[in-house]
Amino acid sequence: MRLADGTHLTYCSNIHPGETWAEVRANLERHVTRVRDRICPGEPFGIGLRLSGRAAADLSDAATFDEFAAFLARERMYVFTVNGFPYGTFHGTRVKEDVYLPDWRDDERVRYTDQLADLLARLLPEGIEGSISTVPGAYKSALQDADDAHLMADNIVRHVGHLVELERSTGKHIALALEPEPCCYLETVEESIAFFTQYLFSEACAQRLVRMTGLANSAAADALRRHLGICLDLCHAAVEFEDPARCVQNLLDAGIRIPKVQISSGLRIPRLTPDTLAALQPYQDAVYLHQVVENGSAGLRRFDDLPEAFATVKGGLREVEWRVHFHVPVFVETLSGFSSTQFFLRDMLAAHRRTPLSPHLEVETYTWDVLPAALRTQAVEDAVAREMQWVLGQLGAQASVHAGAPE
Repeated sequence: MRLADGTHLTYCSNIHPGETWAEVRANLERHVTRVRDRICPGEPFGIGLRLSGRAAADLSDAATFDEFAAFLARERMYVFTVNGFPYGTFHGTRVKEDVYLPDWRDDERVRYTDQLADLLARLLPEGIEGSISTVPGAYKSALQDADDAHLMADNIVRHVGHLVELERSTGKHIALALEPEPCCYLETVEESIAFFTQYLFSEACAQRLVRMTGLANSAAADALRRHLGICLDLCHAAVEFEDPARCVQNLLDAGIRIPKVQISSGLRIPRLTPDTLAALQPYQDAVYLHQVVENGSAGLRRFDDLPEAFATVKGGLREVEWRVHFHVPVFVETLSGFSSTQFFLRDMLAAHRRTPLSPHLEVETYTWDVLPAALRTQAVEDAVAREMQWVLGQLGAQASVHAGAPE
């Protein structure tokens, strides 16, 4: 939905399991319409659409696309952002580090993201910018050397060339938003700025875009900044102990846009004790990575998953704080034995209320199926609606729905 300040707010449909288009389409009918009716009945509702590689191929069929377009018109819904991060299966089986594959070293990541952009350009209402969130380059331990960074940058610029041509042919502007995440190539805001500055915004990448598109040198440099940016996931940033105000300002000072903010909350364990460690045990699962960042006297220390972090305390507890990449409902502040990183959300949404950080806000609590039972006491659409109502409450007066939202 479009808010009074022009921002579009939604939630990501990746919370609903579905890899084929038929499954995604059923989820939109069953769940998303119910969330809409709880949040903004009678008003247009924007969809944060997650499409796997398989679902994107299915939706590219002409008849399938036309049926979806008719559904959107009938239900007064619109698509303005796509989650292009997980390419393959995302629920019910081991995902872990495979969620980053194919990464930005792989031609298939380029082809898939180009296809998402083609679909989004056809779905976008006139006058609305589109965004596609994507993997943060690659999983950090999978990289070999600087040649990988050059390859990732080259492939990302190839996609920017596709976005430039799409804007020429359709008039629709779409931005690719790389999503920093713990233990990935782009992990922190500092690392993201370094990659953009050294590679994506370099003269070499601008010249590559000139050759692809025929743009003038200055226009190519501008296109890289217009079509590329960061998807700022607030769980990830909190887990990395980012400073709420400084991380945004540092991106803006570097000329890096934030096409999408993902509103998500992780776990904060301010002190390790036998009780807090026992309370944390149910958050281990066999599906997703739950990276841990430890902050102590020696600085930050990172673990790829909860079992690796637990293994380090067998010899004795340390005076440290842990933050864990496990998305919990954003309306939850206190958990059994510890808390969430909701404090970080409150600071960031207060900043957005003063000056919008991004044109797109997307609630993203994809872990519904692996949450401890105590956090799953209501229907998923009720929980999502409650999350969005909490966000609207934090945004205050700016959150009133704009009646002139897309038809």
